[in-house]
This record gives sequence, structure tokens and C-alpha cells, in this order.
Amino acid sequence: MITRYGHLTYCTNIHGGEQWEDHFQLLKMHFPKVKQAVSPHDAMGLGLRLSNLASRALLDSGKLDEFKAWLDHENAYVFTMNGFPFGDFHEDVVKAHVHAPDWTTDERLQYTKRLFDILLQLLPENIDGGISTSPLAYRHWYNESENKWQTMRARATAQVADVALYLVQVYRKYGKVLHLDIEPEPDGVLETGDEFISWYEDELVPTAVKIFAATLGMTATEAEEALKRHIQLCYDVCHFALGYEDHHAVVEALAQRGIQIGKFQISAALKAAMPSDTAARQAVGDAFMAFDEPTYLHQVIAQQRDGQLRRFNDLPDAQSALFDEQTIAWRSHFHIPIFLEDLGTLQSTQSDILDVLALHKSKLLTGHLEAETYTWGVLPERLQLPIAESISRELNWVIDQLQE
Repeated sequence: MITRYGHLTYCTNIHGGEQWEDHFQLLKMHFPKVKQAVSPHDAMGLGLRLSNLASRALLDSGKLDEFKAWLDHENAYVFTMNGFPFGDFHEDVVKAHVHAPDWTTDERLQYTKRLFDILLQLLPENIDGGISTSPLAYRHWYNESENKWQTMRARATAQVADVALYLVQVYRKYGKVLHLDIEPEPDGVLETGDEFISWYEDELVPTAVKIFAATLGMTATEAEEALKRHIQLCYDVCHFALGYEDHHAVVEALAQRGIQIGKFQISAALKAAMPSDTAARQAVGDAFMAFDEPTYLHQVIAQQRDGQLRRFNDLPDAQSALFDEQTIAWRSHFHIPIFLEDLGTLQSTQSDILDVLALHKSKLLTGHLEAETYTWGVLPERLQLPIAESISRELNWVIDQLQE
């Protein structure tokens, strides 16, 4: 739906289905209920998630026209897409495989271009369109001390620049502004705001300037301006909260460099302060482990007394450090419904969402807002509302915050 502060939707990665027919069936089942509860009279946007197989199927004869007719019937439109998970996002074990294939591969490049071809046909007039994507690769697949780390970064960066070139050509031909939104996350090659900005300035800009100059005859200034129109940041609030990042500082650093935020993914993580009492700390550890499940990675980032951060690849990995006396807080990568703050022993990082929304309201940082709580199927049973009700409650909660 259109708000004073941009287009608001939810990401359909909460609905399963690697095959297009399966995903479309779930959309038809749940989206009308959500829209009736959130935007019964006005058009409502959709944050479409398509697997590689679904993207291929949707471009087959008739399927895209059928989907467009359904969107028209439901008074709905697509302005943003999630191109991070390539395959089945609700299979038994996703874990680090969510990054595969990574940005070093032709499969990732062609999948992303295909998504843009679809978005180009779905996007209404006078709206920019964005697709969020992986932060290049999964960090632990590459040894940072070896040459293959730099080789990987160079290859992935060149592939992102190739997409940017493609989007410049689309812009020249159709006048549509499409942008690829890189999404930093724990254990990604680009994990923090600083890492994203450093990569963008030191690696992506020089690479793209060379490609744009050779292919399009652009000057360095023209090339950088075009790049910053088409390669942006997907600011997943959960991910930045996990790293205890200062949202004001990140936003200011982006603004100083002219790097745009393509989309806010409005999401929350688990958190807790670590008590000094041993029994109380054990209770905190047990409460976190209640969210341990086999499908997704739930990295833990522990804040130390000196301000340093310790990173653990998954919830079980952090248990050995539960009683580290230097640790004062834990945060874990588990997307919690954003309308929840107090979970008893644990809390959510909802306050980070409030900070980001306040920043956005004051500066209008992007036109795309997307609730992204994809973990409904693996939440503890006590937190599972009926799925359409849960999505609606999240979106209405965001609307309430925007209206305050």
C-alpha cells in the first residue's frame, strides 16, 4: 500500500513453494486476507519472492499474463522482489545453502537478470523497482588468508557491475529505474554497514567505471552516478541490529557517499542482556536454544564488556561461550514477528525498528518498506498466529508507527 513514507508490503518468502504453481496457490490463499485487513479499499503492493525454477516458469507462455490479471483483480502490484534465496527456502535444511549459488557464478547472474525482466513487466508506471540479493557469498566458504578470497570478491564484484550495466541499458530503453539492493547479513562476505560501504567505494565503483567507460563511453563521473542509481543497499533492520550497529551513523555514512537505500526490510532479531548470576544466565541460554531448529542459520553475536563482538555461526555453536564473564549481551538471527518486543526471558530488537522508522520519517530514505518475517513455520508454537493474521498484524503495526 502507499503511505506517506513509501510503498509498504510484506515479503512473500513467508509462503513456501519452489514451483511457481505452488507459490501462486499460496498467494491466492493468503494475500486477499492480508489485503482485506490492511488495505481493503486501496491498491496494495506485493514483495514477490521467486525461486529460480519459479522465475523460469513465470516467463513461460501465459503464466505471466495470468499473474498480471490476478494482480489487477486483487488491486495489487509488484514493486520489490526478493532475489536472495535461489532455491527452495522452506526445505528441511537451508542453512548456509541460502547463499548458493553465490555471486561468483553465472547461475546467480542469469537468475537475477531474469528477475529484473519479470519486474520490468510487472512494475507500474512512475515507480522504481528493486530486487534484494545476497551479500556476494557465504564468508566461510572462502579462506580469507588465501588468494581465492580476493579472487572471489573480484569475480562477484564484476558480476554485480554486469547487472548494473544491464540496468543502465534498461533505463535508457524503457525509462524505468530498477535497482539491485545488496543485503548485508551475518556470515555474508558483506556483513556490516562498514564492510558494504568499503566494498562499494573501493571495489565496486572502480570496477563499474571501467566497464561503463569501455561499453557505454561514459566518463568516470557519469559511470559512478549511473552505478549509484542502480546498485543500492537493502537495509535489513534485523541484520544491522544483530551487529549492534548505530543506525544514524550508517545512514549518515551512506548519505555522505551518495549511496542509496533501495529498501528497508523491517524485521527483528532475538536479544538478551547477559546476567552475572550463573542460574539466570543458564536460563537465558535455554531460552535462546528453544529457537534452535534445523532449517535456517541462527547466528549469535555476543557483545563484550570492551565493546568487541564475538560471532558464532549458529545457536548451538554459541553455547560453549554462554558463561564467558566478558559477555554482556547476546543477539541471534531469528526473525521474530515485529509486533512482539517482550518474549519473557528474551526480547526482540523491535526498538531498532522504531529507531529506523523514526530516521526514515525524518529523511525519507527510500520508497520501499517491506516486512520480512519468513520464519512463521519454524516459530515456537506459542508465537504462531494464523499466517494471514500474523502478516496483517505486522503491517498494521508498521502503519501505526508511521502514523505516530
